[in-house]
Amino acid sequence: MPPKRRNAGTTQNKEIKASTESSSPDKKETPELSVKKHKDKDAEFVTLCKSLHVTDLVCDHAWSLWKTVQESLDDVNVSQERLWAACVFVTATGMDVSCFTVTQILKAVSLNVKQFVDLVRKLDVNLDTISTKVNSALTRLEKKYDVSLALYQRFEKTCKKIFALVSDGKERETMRSCWTMFLLAKGRALQMEDDLVISFQLLICTLELFIKRCPPDLLQPLYQSAVSKVQSPATRTSRRNQSAAKSRPPEPEMDVQLLETLCKENDCNIDEVKNVYQTSFSGFLDSLDLSRSPGFPQLPDLDQQYEEHYLKSRDFDGRLFFDSDETLLPPKIEITQVERTPKKNLLEEDNALIPPQTPVRVAMTSIQQLRGDLTSSGDHPSTNLATYFKNCTVDPTQDVLKRLETLGQTFSQRFGEAVGPRCVPLGNQRFTLGVKLYYKVMEAMLKSEEKRLSVQNFSKLLNDSTFHTSLLACALEVVMATYGKSNFKSGAYNHGGGDDQAESDLCFPWILDVLNLSAFDFYKVIESFIKADPTLNKDIVKHLETSENLIMERIAWRTGSPLFELLRQNEGGAAEQVETPASFSQPLQHNHTAADLYLSPVRAGLHILPPDSPAKPGSQAASQPPTQPAPQATSQTPRPPRSNSLSLFYKKLYRLAYCRLKMLCSYLLSNHPELEPIIWTLFQHTLQHEYELMRDRHLDQLMMSAMYAICKVKTVDLRFKTIVTAYKNMSNTSQETFKHVLISDGHYDSIIVFYNQVFMQKLKTNILQYASTRPPTLSPIPQIPRSPYKFPNSPLRVPGSNNVYISPMKSPRMSPGIMTPRSRMLVSIGESFGQSNRFQKINQMVNSSDRSFKRTLDMGSNPKPLKKLRFDVDGQDEADGSKSGGDSTLIQRLAEMSSTRSRMQEQKMKEDAESRKE
Repeated sequence: MPPKRRNAGTTQNKEIKASTESSSPDKKETPELSVKKHKDKDAEFVTLCKSLHVTDLVCDHAWSLWKTVQESLDDVNVSQERLWAACVFVTATGMDVSCFTVTQILKAVSLNVKQFVDLVRKLDVNLDTISTKVNSALTRLEKKYDVSLALYQRFEKTCKKIFALVSDGKERETMRSCWTMFLLAKGRALQMEDDLVISFQLLICTLELFIKRCPPDLLQPLYQSAVSKVQSPATRTSRRNQSAAKSRPPEPEMDVQLLETLCKENDCNIDEVKNVYQTSFSGFLDSLDLSRSPGFPQLPDLDQQYEEHYLKSRDFDGRLFFDSDETLLPPKIEITQVERTPKKNLLEEDNALIPPQTPVRVAMTSIQQLRGDLTSSGDHPSTNLATYFKNCTVDPTQDVLKRLETLGQTFSQRFGEAVGPRCVPLGNQRFTLGVKLYYKVMEAMLKSEEKRLSVQNFSKLLNDSTFHTSLLACALEVVMATYGKSNFKSGAYNHGGGDDQAESDLCFPWILDVLNLSAFDFYKVIESFIKADPTLNKDIVKHLETSENLIMERIAWRTGSPLFELLRQNEGGAAEQVETPASFSQPLQHNHTAADLYLSPVRAGLHILPPDSPAKPGSQAASQPPTQPAPQATSQTPRPPRSNSLSLFYKKLYRLAYCRLKMLCSYLLSNHPELEPIIWTLFQHTLQHEYELMRDRHLDQLMMSAMYAICKVKTVDLRFKTIVTAYKNMSNTSQETFKHVLISDGHYDSIIVFYNQVFMQKLKTNILQYASTRPPTLSPIPQIPRSPYKFPNSPLRVPGSNNVYISPMKSPRMSPGIMTPRSRMLVSIGESFGQSNRFQKINQMVNSSDRSFKRTLDMGSNPKPLKKLRFDVDGQDEADGSKSGGDSTLIQRLAEMSSTRSRMQEQKMKEDAESRKE
C-alpha cells in the first residue's frame, strides 16, 4: 500500500519494513541476521545491525573494524552506538552489500547527513580505514545532499511567490506533490543527480506542469495571468479530444508564456529549459502516462514510485526535506561557498544591497554572464577569422568544420552517457556555446599574433589539429565549469588504476578523455586562452589555473603522455631540455604564446647550461655573449633545438613544487629552517634527473619522500605520519595521495612503502651524500611569483591604504550586490550614496589598522600525529615526532606569522611598483 500521508514518524517505520523486501538484491547471502552467531559481540551492537537488516558477514566485519579503531576513538565525544553505525556503514559500503538506506541508518542513531559524514571520516584513524570506494561514496552523498538542500530552499522560496495561502491548506498538499514529482523526475531522468543546473531546470518544468493544472484560486496574481492567457478549459478539452487521434504529440504541450515567466523570475535561460522540457521531462511524463492527463498526479502514486527509487538507490529520502526532518537539517552554522567574509560593520540598509548568494543564484548568474559575453559571437567563423583562414597557404576551413562536427557528436554522446540518455540535446547546446567561445578566442589570439609578428599567414598553426583540439577543449572546459561549479575530483589524479568512477562525472579532466587529448598538449593553450579573453570571470580563471596545476602535479605524468617522449629525445633527458637551476631565482616572465608552444621545438642554435654545473657569476658560459659559443661546446655533438613547451612546463613545475614544499616546511620544520633548501635540492634533482619516478604518481608523493629522507640523514625527529597529518590539512590535497601510491606494475600501497621500496632504492646514493662533509651544491630557490593571469576587473588597492579597493563595473546588467558579495561596504560612484555617516565609515576604514590575512593556511600549533598509523610497523618509521607545544612554540609561531606578514607587504609593494612601471 502506498503511503496516504507522510510524516517523520511513519516514514521510518515504512522504510525499514520495505527495506527487508526491496533493498537486499544480493540473494547469495541470507538477509536475516542470526543473533546466535554473534554472542561474542555487544548485544546492543547486534540489535543495531538487526534493525538495519545487515548480513552476518557485514556484522562480523563491522565488529572487527570497531575493535580496530576503538582505542583510537577514546577522545571522540560521540556515543558508542553512533560509532558502531559508522563502522556498519563503512563495512557495507566497502563490501557493496545492499542492506539499508542512508535515511534508515541516520534515523537509527539520530544524526543528520553532515554530522554522519563527519563521523565516518573520523574513523580513518589509521589512514587506511576508509577505502577509495567508501570515500567516493561519502563525497557523492555529501555533494548530492548539498545540491538537494539548495534546490529545496529555492523551491520553498519560489512556491511562496506562486501559491496563495488558502484556509484548507490545499497549497501545502500541492507543493508536496510537486516536490515529490520533481524528486522522481530527477531520479529517473538524470544519472548525475548532483547536477545543480539541470536539476533546477527540471524543477522549473515540474512547477510549470503544476501551475497550469492548478485551480486559479491557489495561484498568486502574476501566475494567474500568465496561465489564463495561454491555458483555458477549451484547450484542455481540445487536448483530450485529440488524444485518440494522435498516439503521441511531437512535442509536449508546454505553456510557453508561463515557462517564460518562471524563467524570468528565476534567472533561467528559456531555451535551455525548453530543451529540458522537450527531452527529459516529456519522456518522464510519458513514463507516468501524464503527458495528456489534464489533472494533478496523485500523491500516493508518486510516493509509491519514489519509494521504489529511493530504496533501490540506498540514498536519503528527499521527501523528508518537506517535513523538516532532523536527518536532513542543514548545519546550524553554514557559510556559503560564495560569501565567506563576515559583514560585521554592515547596517540594515547595507544588507538590502546584497541579495543572498545561494548556490542556485550563483549558478544562474554565472551562466547568464557567459551567455551575455557570447551574444555577439557566432557558431561559425566570423568574417575576420575567415580571412585569416583564407590567408593560409593551406586553407584550414574544411578541416576545422569537419573536426567540430566529429567532436560535437562525440561530446554530446559522452555527455548523455554521463548525465542521462535523454540529455544529449543539452550536450549539443553546451557544445555550441563552447564553439562560440572557441572561435572568439581563436580570433583574438590571431589578432595578437599578427600584431606581435606582423604576419597574416598562420598556415602552420591553423593546420595543427592538436592546437585546434586543445583550444576547443579549453573553451568547453570553461562552459562545463560555468554550468557545473563542481569541485575537482582529487582522487582521479592521485592514483592511476582501477577507479572508473573518478572519470564518470563532468569534472576536469573529463573533457580530455572525451576529446582524446593529452594533458600536456592542453596545458600549452591555457595561459594564452586566459590572456585572449578578458571577459572571463575570476572564478573561471582560477579554475583554469587550478587545472594547469593539476596537470603539472599528476595528469601530465600518466603513462603515454608526450611529456616523456620530449624528455627522452636526448640521452640526457630532462637535463638537456629543462631550465637551468640558475634561472630559478628569476621571475617567471616569458613571451611564449600558444603558437610558440605548439610549434616548438624552435629557435635552433640556442644553448643551455648542463644542470649538473650551475652557472656562476664568473663562469665563461654564463658571461659570454650569445654569439660566442662556450669552449666546452665545440667538441660536443649539436644538441636538438630547445622545446619551448617543455622549458615553460618545467619552469612552472619547479615553482609549484617549491611553493608546496615551502608551505609544508613552514608547519613541520619551523625549528629547522636550514633544512628547507636541502630538501628542495633533493626534490628538484629528482624531478630533473629521475623523472621516471613521476610516472603515474603525484608530485606531492616525491615531495613528502624528499622531506622524510633529508630529515632521516640529518637526524631530525620527524615521522612520516606527522608529515601526512600536516599534508592532509593543506588545501587542495587528497588522502589518496599518501594512501594509494604506485609501487610497481599496478600494485599500490602507502607512501611509506613507496619510500622504502622505490624512492630510497633509486636515490639512496644521492640521499646519503647530504650526510657527508661535502654535500651536493644546493639548488637556487625559485622566486614565487604572483599569478601570471591578470584579472582586468579585479579590485585595485588605493595607494597608501591596505584596506580600500576600487574596481570598475564590469557590466550594467550585474548588480553591485552580486558583484561584490564579500565587501564590507559598497560604494557605487554615480549612484545615490545615501546617508552622510557612510563617509565617516569610509574614513574609519582608511584609518583603521585592521588587516585580513586569512587567505594563507593557518594550522595553528604543530599538527598532532595520529595515534596509529598502520604503515608505521616493524621499525620502518621508528622516530617519534610528537613534541610538546608550550608557550615558547606559540610565541615563535606568532613571530613567524608577523614576519610572514611583513614579507607579504614588502612583496606586494614591489609588485605594485613593477605594475606601475609596466
